[in-house]
Amino acid sequence: MGEKKEVAIWYDAEGDYLEVVFDDEALCTFRETDNDAVMEMVAENGEVVGFSVMSLSKLSKEHPILAHLYRQAA
Repeated sequence: MGEKKEVAIWYDAEGDYLEVVFDDEALCTFRETDNDAVMEMVAENGEVVGFSVMSLSKLSKEHPILAHLYRQAA
């Protein structure tokens, strides 16, 4: 099965902002995705360590939120 990894999930109702972090130890920057509402969190080594969703409550409740998260080429 593999090693378990903790995932941190935060939702700020006032800001209508969701953040999911796979690795909170990594220094990261935010990068745009192909979905205007979704930003990916990228570590210095190019690994995606999380993502955020802005204006979550305003998005369609009938369809999933889709975005492509990319790993930078080494």
